[in-house]
Amino acid sequence: MIFREADILISGGGVAGLTAACAFGAAGFSVICVDPAPPVINEAASNADLRTTAFLQPARRLFQAAGLWDRLAPYAAALQIMRIVDAGGKSYEARDIADFNASDISDTPFGWNLPNWLLRREMLARIAELPNVAFLPATATAHLTTRTTEARIALTDGTSVRARLLIAADGRGSNIREQCNIGVKTWRYGQKALAFSVNHPIPHQNISTEIHRTGGPFTLVPMPDLNGQPRSAIVWMERGGRIEELQNLSVAAFEAEIYERSAHLFGPLTLIGRRTVWPIISQLAERLNGQRVALIAEAAHVVPPIGAQGLNMSLADMTTLLDLALADPGDLGSATMLEKYHHSRWPEIKARVTGIDLLNRSSMAENPMLRDIRRYGLKALHGIAPLRKTLMRAGLGAGQN
Repeated sequence: MIFREADILISGGGVAGLTAACAFGAAGFSVICVDPAPPVINEAASNADLRTTAFLQPARRLFQAAGLWDRLAPYAAALQIMRIVDAGGKSYEARDIADFNASDISDTPFGWNLPNWLLRREMLARIAELPNVAFLPATATAHLTTRTTEARIALTDGTSVRARLLIAADGRGSNIREQCNIGVKTWRYGQKALAFSVNHPIPHQNISTEIHRTGGPFTLVPMPDLNGQPRSAIVWMERGGRIEELQNLSVAAFEAEIYERSAHLFGPLTLIGRRTVWPIISQLAERLNGQRVALIAEAAHVVPPIGAQGLNMSLADMTTLLDLALADPGDLGSATMLEKYHHSRWPEIKARVTGIDLLNRSSMAENPMLRDIRRYGLKALHGIAPLRKTLMRAGLGAGQN
């Protein structure tokens, strides 16, 4: 059998997998990245991913090293303030508003928001510039065999790859994780998320607004203006049955619902494009490593979309893995390197998955007493300046820049 050779094979060509391909390729490693689905890089396509991703401060260092930041910056909407609103009273009106301003801890915004379809477009354009990186769309990993010195991966196009390191970025149902016999724990909430974008008459002023009420948070994240009008991306988390009702409403009826759910903070909201639905779970792999294999992103951990933590945890995975690879390139993919990776990341990942699980359950609370506890807890966190700053730094993660 003839093998293609690479330092690294990345299984999964979503935002996380493409970022890893750019980062490791820019660092000088030879990389092959595969994904079973052809990438969708046009917003108008019927199967385009219309969600957005908020990247926190530490992401910029990785993007700069990968040669991505200059490509992405012109399209990014800055996130200067994280606003949390409690609307858990008898009406949808805001009871309490707490602003967490990046200027309290940094001279740069908390992060930047970008559409997922555009991220894929720019990342693929960057990969095309890297002669040591190959992207194989419509191709998946079929069978994995590992040795102490290499991983051998059979692909669905009939070819095989021999690599020193296999990075599993193939999602929450990871085939690579399963082949490595790595267990996973899953928490289910009976929730789904409805993702869409809107225009609104009141400017967002680079404020990301998370409105809490029974069922789950309703989050508006700034996007660049569209045709001179303020625009935001929205993720609305609710019980599954309620999400199905909302998805089936007429546009006019849906716009009336989201105007009420937004606590009227931005004026009437006008739907842009279609609504997409995503299941909400938390998930944590028992380990982040196998023989010649590293799990990253949703193959390793999944959290509800609260506090912009999901993909930013994934970027922290990549940063740790890349730093270890660059510290000793000859040791790439070794048992020693991958043990260091697991022990560096897993405790923090477990803590964040646990914390976000608690936040989500608190946000779902229907009991008025529990809603009041949530309300007063928010007041305490915001009202004590040292505690507020500590919380903001913890939310950004390590390696601020």
